[in-house]
Amino acid sequence: MPAKPLQPVPPGGRIGILGGGQLGRMLALAAARLGLATHIYSDSAGTPAAAVAAHTANGGYDDERAIAAFAAGVDVVTFEFENIPLAAVDAALTHAPVFPPRRALEVAQDRWLEKSFLSELGLTVAPFAMVSSEADLATAMQTVGTPAILKTRRFGYDGKGQARLATAADAAAALNELAGAPAILEGLVPLAAELSVIAVRGRDGAMACYDCPANVHRDGILHTSTVPSGLPDAVHGEATRIARRIVTALDYAGVIGVELFLTQDGRLLVNEIAPRVHNSGHWTMDACITSQFENHIRAIAGWPLGGTARHSDAVMTNLIGDDAAPWRDLATEANLGLHLYGKGQARAGRKMGHVTRISPLRQPRRNAKDSTR
Repeated sequence: MPAKPLQPVPPGGRIGILGGGQLGRMLALAAARLGLATHIYSDSAGTPAAAVAAHTANGGYDDERAIAAFAAGVDVVTFEFENIPLAAVDAALTHAPVFPPRRALEVAQDRWLEKSFLSELGLTVAPFAMVSSEADLATAMQTVGTPAILKTRRFGYDGKGQARLATAADAAAALNELAGAPAILEGLVPLAAELSVIAVRGRDGAMACYDCPANVHRDGILHTSTVPSGLPDAVHGEATRIARRIVTALDYAGVIGVELFLTQDGRLLVNEIAPRVHNSGHWTMDACITSQFENHIRAIAGWPLGGTARHSDAVMTNLIGDDAAPWRDLATEANLGLHLYGKGQARAGRKMGHVTRISPLRQPRRNAKDSTR
C-alpha cells in the first residue's frame, strides 16, 4: 500500500509523471493551470515534457531505486505511455499512490490479456488467437481465418509490431517481420467507421465521457478525429456504456481511451484500451472548457472532475513528419488551435504536433448528464 494517505493534492502539490513525451508535456501544462507542479521521470534528456515541467529526473525505467526516490518527492504518480514496466509501478507505489491503477496497465500491455479481459466482460472483440510459433499460426488461421493481422502481444503502437496476412501464403513473411515475438492473430472485420470514447473517472468513482469522435487512420497512425462524428445516437450510447463497464471493472482513476470499431452490420467491437490520455482526445484542448489533460490531473489528484461538454465542433489533425513545417501558415489560420510538441528533427511517422479546427456548435452534445458514481 502507498505510504501516503489518499488525500486530495492541493494547489502547490506535486504530480509525478513517468515518461517525458508530448502527452507528458500536455499533462504538465494542464497541471500548471491548476497550480500544481509536475515532476517528470524519463529515460532520456531534452524531452518535450522536460521543457515545461518544474523538475525532471533522468534514469532507466528498470532502475527501481531511482523510481522509488522519484516517487518519494511527489504526491501522486501517473504515466503517459503504457509500456512502463510493472516493476517500476511497484517501486513507485512504495512511496506514492499511482493512477491509473496497476491492473489497467497490466491488461493494456499485453494484447492477449487485453482481449481476454474484454471478452470476460461480455464485450465483443474481433476474433483472435495466440501465436507463439509457426504451428500456432497455422492453427490460428484455421480458427480466425484470413485476411487477418498478426500483432505482437507487447510494445506495438501507431501501426508498429503488426503484419498483415491477406492469405495463408503470407504467414512466413508475417512471422519473419515480427522476428518471432509472442503475438496474436486478429481477424479483420468489415468496418463502417472507427470511433473512440475518452472517459474520465475520479478517485471517488465519479465518471464522465466526452463526445465520441470519428477517427481516420493513415498507415496505422491516427490522422483525424472529428466531433460530432455523424454516427447515430444509439452508437454513441452503446460506446459510452462499454467504456463505463471497462473502467468500473478496473476500478479506474484517470482518463482512458477506448478504441472501437463499428462494423458494417452495426456491431461495436472493442479494438483496444489505452490507460492514459489519448491522441483522439486532443481536440478537447480547444473545443471544451476542461480538456482531457486537465481532467486526468483532476482525477488522479482527487479533485472534482471538470465538465466534458464541448462548446464547439472540432476536427483534430495530427502533424506527422514534415506536416509541421508550414507552422507559420498554420499560425495565421483563424479558428485553428496550433500545438507543437517542441521536438527537434522531423522524420516519417513522428508526431510533431497537432492542429484543431473549431467551428460553431451544430448540435448539442450527447449524454450531457453523464456523471455517475
